Amino acid sequence: MQRTEERTEDKREKRRELLVFLFLAGILFPILAVLVVSGYGFLVWIFQIFTGPPGPPG
Repeated sequence: MQRTEERTEDKREKRRELLVFLFLAGILFPILAVLVVSGYGFLVWIFQIFTGPPGPPG
């Protein structure tokens, strides 16, 4: 009886791990990547508003 309970718990744990992995890989990390890149672009944009574009003065 105890072995069947262990197998059921193992299956539940593996399913939970798979769902967590799919959430991280398919939803959370792509959103974080977009936010990081967008945030960096925003910082560069703000920096250039105050300092001007890069390159030698025209």
